[in-house]
Amino acid sequence: MLERHELETFLALAEELHFGHTAERLHVSTARVSQTIRKLERRVGVPLFNRTSRRVELSPVGRQLYEEVRPAWARIGAALERAIDSGRGVTGTLRVAFTGAAAGQLLVGATEVFRQRQPGCDVQIREAQIGEILPWLRDGEVEIVLGNFPMLGPDIIAGPVLVREARMLAVPSGHPFARRTSVSVEDLARVEVLRFPATVPESLSTDRTPRQTPSGRPIESGPSATTFQEMLTLIGAGQGVFPVGAQARRYYARPDVAYIPFSDAPPLEWGLMWRADGATARVRAFSQAAEDLVRGHP
Repeated sequence: MLERHELETFLALAEELHFGHTAERLHVSTARVSQTIRKLERRVGVPLFNRTSRRVELSPVGRQLYEEVRPAWARIGAALERAIDSGRGVTGTLRVAFTGAAAGQLLVGATEVFRQRQPGCDVQIREAQIGEILPWLRDGEVEIVLGNFPMLGPDIIAGPVLVREARMLAVPSGHPFARRTSVSVEDLARVEVLRFPATVPESLSTDRTPRQTPSGRPIESGPSATTFQEMLTLIGAGQGVFPVGAQARRYYARPDVAYIPFSDAPPLEWGLMWRADGATARVRAFSQAAEDLVRGHP
């Protein structure tokens, strides 16, 4: 197996056909070039260059080696440059996703700030269902997602909290809770609470729907729903209730669903998430743009 410095020296000499020029190109001594070529020729078993006092030429074996190695070496160099560009540069296309209408609006605003700062990087926006967030991130479908915290996983990084919103309970419009001005977490022991799909991490499921109330009363689980619209449809049909964020009352108003504020539940938190091994320069730049937007410093 050829070492990198051997390949670089061989290719440079094959193109320069001059030991001194090759040494200048590689920023090494002429003796180092000669030593490397002699060592390489001993490994190959035949001369790669024909040398005279006046000129240097590729031997037939040397020319064959050059013609076969040069394209592969160029591809390796190009691949390395693309990797560096992806890791350190803010170019190319950043694939981002959101869950829910309010998150989509925030993501569009962050995208506008990002594009102003990084005109050389395009942004592709997609909508994800709650159960698609981790599969999309892990499979490389998208690089960053704006969604609900906590979406815990050893391979997932959560950025700073961008938005906090009050929790509300979505109930059928004809339910007794719909006539109240507020509900408590203890009230969840009196109803069936719908569930996220199995693809949603346990950390998010138990944060949204705990297994028991603060006093220890069990909370009964109802059917699961794959999408938020499906969740609201089940609620409207009287099959259960579900804790949601306050933005649902604005973006998902329905005649068959009522939204009642919790009096004692902590707020829901939203932020950006990405793979731990995918924290590229453009992901970090987008996260900063989103944070600056919500902090009022675009």
